[in-house]
Amino acid sequence: MTGTSGLRSGRVPVRAVDDEPPFDLPGMGPGSPPSRSPGRSPGRSSGRSSGRSPGRPSGRRSLRARLLLSIGATLAAVCAAMALTTVLVQRAYLLGNLDDRVTDAAEHSLGGAALHPELDRDLTFLGERGHPAGMLAARLDAHGRVLAAALVDEDAPPRNLTAAQSAALAHLAADGSPHTRSVPGLGAYRVTALEADGVRVLAGLPMGDVQELIGRLVRVESGVAAAGLTAAGCVCAVVVRRQLRPLGRVAATAVAVSHAPLGRGEDTALTRVPERDTDPGSETGQVGAALNRMIDHVESSRAERRRSEERMRRFLADASHELRTPLASIAGYAELMNRGTDRGGEPLLAWRRVSVESARMTGLVEDLLLLARLDEGRPLQSAEVDLAALVAEAVWDARAAGDGHDWQLDLRLGAPAVVVGDEARLHRVVANLLANVRTHTPAGTTVVVTVETTTGARDASCVVRVRDDGPGIPSDLLPSVFERFTRGDASRSRAAGTAGGSGLGLAVASAITTAHGGRIDVHSEPGRTEFTVELPIAADAVTAAAKSGPRGIGDGDTEDVVRPEGARRADRPAGQVVRTER
Repeated sequence: MTGTSGLRSGRVPVRAVDDEPPFDLPGMGPGSPPSRSPGRSPGRSSGRSSGRSPGRPSGRRSLRARLLLSIGATLAAVCAAMALTTVLVQRAYLLGNLDDRVTDAAEHSLGGAALHPELDRDLTFLGERGHPAGMLAARLDAHGRVLAAALVDEDAPPRNLTAAQSAALAHLAADGSPHTRSVPGLGAYRVTALEADGVRVLAGLPMGDVQELIGRLVRVESGVAAAGLTAAGCVCAVVVRRQLRPLGRVAATAVAVSHAPLGRGEDTALTRVPERDTDPGSETGQVGAALNRMIDHVESSRAERRRSEERMRRFLADASHELRTPLASIAGYAELMNRGTDRGGEPLLAWRRVSVESARMTGLVEDLLLLARLDEGRPLQSAEVDLAALVAEAVWDARAAGDGHDWQLDLRLGAPAVVVGDEARLHRVVANLLANVRTHTPAGTTVVVTVETTTGARDASCVVRVRDDGPGIPSDLLPSVFERFTRGDASRSRAAGTAGGSGLGLAVASAITTAHGGRIDVHSEPGRTEFTVELPIAADAVTAAAKSGPRGIGDGDTEDVVRPEGARRADRPAGQVVRTER
């Protein structure tokens, strides 16, 4: 059906011809097979066929050959134009000189013929001296017919012309203009005719000397042009070859990079363009520098991909281990309960341990789910949150959970510490930072939590700082402290059920802060570690602060503001100190 439908409809199938042959890369000769996309048959293409037979070489020449052809054609055209101009100018000069001599000879002959005007066939004036050898002269009638014609020979009397030779000189206007006539047996002549008092005389001189000189000039010009073109072609070939060497090295580098096994995950160093071929002052240098930059981008992308894959493998391994540990505990205690025992306390203890491990596994799964949602950019709840009260509540909770530390709260508010965001998530950020301090610092460590607002002409922010005087974070751990499953102990083993964390607390805090348009940072050294969380203040709070002027949270009843809701003044623990600054 497909072979006859075109004929039945009256349309003739036309094969599209690709008028853009593929670019020849170095190392691919005319016989190299063309590359094909996978999944396509050799005889078909996506939109149009190439129009070439498989064995036909490409018509695209190399850049070097095209440059040499272009330069050679240009030089040949210039040489030909110069030679043609020289020949034409020289020919015009020689013909002008010859025309002057012909005119002089015609005037001399007309003067001799005018002595006997009644003798219309008289050519006795040719016997006088002063006529050059080879000159011919003729008497013409009123109609331009030749009445008598003779040729001046050297050392011999004038010789009459034959009828054929005379016919070649007939019908010439006696206006004094030079003409070229071919006289049989004598060659080309430059002739002119003059008239005076009814006497018409024709005179002519041979053009052999002029033609021979012009021919010799043409031969000399051709020889010189050929020699010059040959020398210029050799010089140009050497110069073009030398000038294209950097481009060849750049192309070789590109071919080497294209052949590198980038998709196999092998750590292969890519070849770069030599420094001498990256001079920005030349086009080749610009291409070489651009290729090196592209190679740098490729290698950085490969390195980032390897790091990402490594982080993903470690993430999966850590997540699998963190989930396997409580699952193993649950399975073990469940097996213990299934066996049954005479002692009544063991099933109850096993059930408690199952509950603890289930809660631990639930928290881990919830953290992973929260990170996944934040990575996807899912919107959070948005409402105005008093960050000072939120931090005070978190400090109160931390004091209750870790009474071995000295907890202090420092409020430095120049404006209401009101931010827009998800209150529960923001509480999670502060709680994770405090839990991290409580877990990884010894008892007796002083922890100072500072809430500070800054207002400026362009932006306003609320900064929460958590500072402690503990041993600090190892320097090799600082760059990855906010990554998932990052722990001070690199091993995955745990001493007891709740000993140590899963390594997700700071990652969750960083993700929540970023989702609120803020930033989180850490600076640590032995004896001082400080986490900084910066969040933008709500626009309404900035406007209210601008109207009311700077104030501290201590204006009024400070303790009622910083104390958790429902707590009495006497309930404040002894280790908690609250300072306010205006």
